[in-house]
Amino acid sequence: MQGPLRRVVYVTLYEGIAIIVTSFALAAFAVQGLAHAGALSVMASAIAVVWNLVFNALFERWEARQAVRGRSLRRRVAHAIGFEGGLIFFLVPVIAWWLGIGLWQALLTDLGLVVFFLVYTFVFNWAFDAVFGLPRSAAGPAAAR
Repeated sequence: MQGPLRRVVYVTLYEGIAIIVTSFALAAFAVQGLAHAGALSVMASAIAVVWNLVFNALFERWEARQAVRGRSLRRRVAHAIGFEGGLIFFLVPVIAWWLGIGLWQALLTDLGLVVFFLVYTFVFNWAFDAVFGLPRSAAGPAAAR
């Protein structure tokens, strides 16, 4: 699976699982309950979807220019850190606003989520590539034709 279809399937699966997990996690730590936590998770997901599309398009453009093909452990770690690092910039203000907390508290809340998502992103990407194959940007020369 390649191109836009790959991205749509990727984002749908990734965010669907993320919304479910983060809704319950946020509800467990916030006093507002599951509905309030779920709404925050959906907002965060919408932001993450846009960032995901932008980041992955840029990452794959960079990756296609690399001499070494494939997705090594180092490249996968860089991908996960780059994605989550950028997402912090967008999510902290939303978390602060929605939960009615300061930016510092929102950053700490988001850092808790980042720890989960760094692992989740890494494992999800590895599993996704195992099930659907590597994108052309990471595949060897024979698969790129």
